[in-house]
Amino acid sequence: MASLQIIVFDVSGIACALRRSHVRELLPLPHLSRPPALPRPVAGFFNLGGTAVPVIRLDVLFGVEREAESREAGLYRHLILLDGLSPAGPAALLVDRVLDVVDRHEAQLSPVRPENSLNGCVEAEIEHGGRLVHLLSLERILFAEEKQALAELGRQAQTRLNEWTVPA
Repeated sequence: MASLQIIVFDVSGIACALRRSHVRELLPLPHLSRPPALPRPVAGFFNLGGTAVPVIRLDVLFGVEREAESREAGLYRHLILLDGLSPAGPAALLVDRVLDVVDRHEAQLSPVRPENSLNGCVEAEIEHGGRLVHLLSLERILFAEEKQALAELGRQAQTRLNEWTVPA
């Protein structure tokens, strides 16, 4: 029986997950730069070793944004760094909190039909800790047009970052 690792996280009280194989790194929330006129789902960019990395707010993207958040709650948010979300390079998902990394067998996944979630982004559901967890499909979190817009915004942020690089 095939086994996989799943990273479970919280988005505005909704338990979601991604396959561990899609996740490059889990990070605490760094300072984000937010140029004017960014789309609401883009929280901003951060510098990862000279690369401008866009950060996507899943709460806004999924329409479950909370009204107001305390400053302390924002301090404990996490980034899930991914390769494959944006065609221009790495990108990160901003989540309320990473909760767990669990092992599951493929047989424990309950498939979800693509038409039953936005853009088919929920590929399956699993039970974890008495909660139903939505396993997201990395390939379908963003629409093709959103991926292209994110790539262009990433190129602009990278150009801006490169202009501030001090020659050695």
